[in-house]
Amino acid sequence: MQFQQLQYFVAVAETRHFTRAAELVHVAQPSLSQQIRALERDLGADLFVRARGNIALTDAGEALLPLARRILADAETARYEVQELVQLRGGRVRLGATPSLCTGLLPDVLRAFHDRYPGVRLLIEESGSHDLIRELARGALDLALVVLPLPAPAPALTTVELLREDLVVVSSPDAPRPGGGKRTVDVADLADERLVMFRHGYDLRDLTVAACRSAGFEPSFAVEGGEMDAVLGFVRAGLGVAVVPRMVAARSGRGLRVTPLARPGLHRTIALAHRSDVAPPRAARELQRMLLER
Repeated sequence: MQFQQLQYFVAVAETRHFTRAAELVHVAQPSLSQQIRALERDLGADLFVRARGNIALTDAGEALLPLARRILADAETARYEVQELVQLRGGRVRLGATPSLCTGLLPDVLRAFHDRYPGVRLLIEESGSHDLIRELARGALDLALVVLPLPAPAPALTTVELLREDLVVVSSPDAPRPGGGKRTVDVADLADERLVMFRHGYDLRDLTVAACRSAGFEPSFAVEGGEMDAVLGFVRAGLGVAVVPRMVAARSGRGLRVTPLARPGLHRTIALAHRSDVAPPRAARELQRMLLER
């Protein structure tokens, strides 16, 4: 039994006419008839009742038809999936992420993705969740790593929770320990510290300021307005302390003292978002899978 023979058989079964079936599959009618007879010999049964002006399926033909259709559909699916994988030799993924995630989470995942698919271009946009959601909505990004809850309702987006990350306090080793030298500090202890604060619209700024206000004080800023690298540099220089994700602190190397926050501490939830009405491209779906399985 040959794949081509099944194609011809299904064409005749659907058209109930050998000539029209031959036109449908772009083959000469005698060749099609010859292949159908060969298939019947191989199966040991007639598949069609042939009468002038009337082609009907035999019982054997009726039994074979759904199986043949399924085999052809599975073959088409296999062809499509292989072509999709071949396409990962090229193409692009447009990924948005907050600066802290670009520093903490993404380097290892993007390295693994690049090692597996070196031909796929990775285009990274670094911004706050609010800006990333807007870029997703207008189709400028395929995927985005954002902080939950979203700054505004976004029914056109699908979000999948990726991780829940602890926040820690970083300070210069040359400065006094925050919280009077305790091994862990409470948010209330930050009332006695000068904070190095991120720019407006930065997720970590909003989270830290809200936590300080919930603890009953308004935070005092030594310097504000920076992105992640600038904030860490100002802390190393001894200008003040900052609240940052644990992954960022772990990757920041020497020049920073890391102090955990006492329970219940501060946390943030990271989600992977994409548009609900448009499926991400194949390469983006593969990066999405690697992020979710990390």
